[in-house]
Amino acid sequence: MNISFENPDKVNGLLTITVEEADFKDSVEKTLKDYRKRANIPGFRPGQAPMGLIKRQFGVSVRYDAVNKFVGEQLYKYIQDNNIQMLGEPLPSEKQETPADIEKPAPYTFVFDVAVAPEFKIELNGRNKIDHYTIKADDKLIDEQVEMFQSRAGKYEKAEEYDAEKNDLLKGDLRELDAEGNTKEDGITVEGAVLMPSYIKVDEQKDLFKGCKPGDIITFNPRKAYPEGEAEISSLLKIDREVAKTLESDFSYQVTEIQRFAKAELGQELYDQVFGEGEVKSEEEFRNKIAETLKPQLEQNADYKFMIDVRKYCEDKVGDLTWPDALLKRIMLLNNKDKGEDFVEKNYDESIKQLKWHLIKEQLVKAQNIKIEDADVKAAAVEMARMQFAQYGMTNVPDEYVENYANELLKKREAVDNFVERAIDIKLAAALKAAVTLNEKEVTLEEFNEMMK
Repeated sequence: MNISFENPDKVNGLLTITVEEADFKDSVEKTLKDYRKRANIPGFRPGQAPMGLIKRQFGVSVRYDAVNKFVGEQLYKYIQDNNIQMLGEPLPSEKQETPADIEKPAPYTFVFDVAVAPEFKIELNGRNKIDHYTIKADDKLIDEQVEMFQSRAGKYEKAEEYDAEKNDLLKGDLRELDAEGNTKEDGITVEGAVLMPSYIKVDEQKDLFKGCKPGDIITFNPRKAYPEGEAEISSLLKIDREVAKTLESDFSYQVTEIQRFAKAELGQELYDQVFGEGEVKSEEEFRNKIAETLKPQLEQNADYKFMIDVRKYCEDKVGDLTWPDALLKRIMLLNNKDKGEDFVEKNYDESIKQLKWHLIKEQLVKAQNIKIEDADVKAAAVEMARMQFAQYGMTNVPDEYVENYANELLKKREAVDNFVERAIDIKLAAALKAAVTLNEKEVTLEEFNEMMK
């Protein structure tokens, strides 16, 4: 066997491998002997078929498999041993005019195009100054969180008169009317229909419900109320959408009940519901606890912005790079056969941006000696589980439930890959914050969100 590698322009490599008969002969003979032991050929006892017959039936395919396996192993071994930073997969070279004919005796020559990563070096230390934001939990943010908890713990209560500004909910009986305004025989009837007039699209129809009380009968037209709302009409009247498209009738609506949403009052019941019994005993403690629980998420947001700034800083520092464009486009097309060349041309520039950051990030991770253990991946899954619970206002979930949910998330292969990346980002952000000089800035969440637009 002989391997040579040419890399004149540093990014387009040409790897040539010549295979001799001796390189794969033993593998072929061993495989054919195994075939003979298992072969069940008419006229011969199992394992007793002549080797010549086995070779005629299976020899060519076994040679193909043995040669391909040998070439693949030696190709990747050479790339690894010589520390070639390959991008994507090696592709059969278009420069090889005559493909190897494995049905003929060796030697066989194979030529591969290899996309090589551009050479650059990026290092971050105390001489590098990068912005780092601290997001403060100001009164406005805490007020919003308090109102959110009050709303989530709130409930509907009966009201005596409809108030549009309070988004009251009505319950009542709907009946389809004929042209004279009488209840239509065999018309559409819905008892206990729920209606929120504040969501009606047309003011003229919406105003019909102003100040109504239980027992009042309002005549309105669903088609006029929701001019392009077949979904709303079919849901309200419990009819098929196709029927809703042609419905023009007026309806009477007799109000049987008015419900008004009332937020939970600040007090011990709410404090216990949000943070657990006895954990918080006053409004001040409640607000302080909210600020405390917000801190990890705000720090995550700040770290996310920090890594965005790190990325831009590093990309600017590295500058423009030379890429094996033609070869990378071939690889991209091979991986997206069903999408065609237009897809490659449209998405190539963005893929190069992502590839550049991937290579930079690899160097940063290596320079900071970051290693990811199973515990780091588990921690990232637990973090995600807590965030998902928090989205539903569940801030006091027992560790056992969080861990069980995290374990369920870890059963999905795609999720595990995401958690590995998340674990890398967490460790890299922490390492770089300690390595570089931070240009500290304090902002409110509102200012931060505006900046992140």
